[in-house]
Amino acid sequence: MKINLEEIRNKTVPVNKYMASIGEPFSGKFFERKKGYKLNLEAVNKLKKLVNNVVVVAFSAEWCKDCAANIPVLALVSEVTGLEVRIFGGLKKDPLNPQRKWSIPPSPPEVETFNVDKIPLILIFNKEGAELGRIVENPRLGLTLEEELLQIILKSAGKTQLCFEPFKY
Repeated sequence: MKINLEEIRNKTVPVNKYMASIGEPFSGKFFERKKGYKLNLEAVNKLKKLVNNVVVVAFSAEWCKDCAANIPVLALVSEVTGLEVRIFGGLKKDPLNPQRKWSIPPSPPEVETFNVDKIPLILIFNKEGAELGRIVENPRLGLTLEEELLQIILKSAGKTQLCFEPFKY
């Protein structure tokens, strides 16, 4: 599926603007994570060479613990590499309608377009709007978010070798 990136840009906000809009009591967890996270510099340095070809779009909610863990990392990656990261925020569950996971509004209608089931949903697109890959909730076991982003981008370019040592905890 190809998307219209300009239309998506008009409906989303840059990741740091989203982070700044998060109110209490949730903002503390997002900013603590951003302040305390140490990026994998090898992965980030490789991403720097590739970010002009991709756009990341994520779905998030302030109340979501996985969003609080991963959206701040996207903000750091964006700051360090120049990667364009756009956020659909404010997702809310729909407790009154068992047929529908998300309440629209306030959740954006794109939750249905992109079949958002779990969040954060992190979508990676090329500049033509074709989806290259997605990360649901968290990166795969053993990878940092920046490593998984790099793997998805490299795989789409036909380079599938592991290009860094997995991050050690």
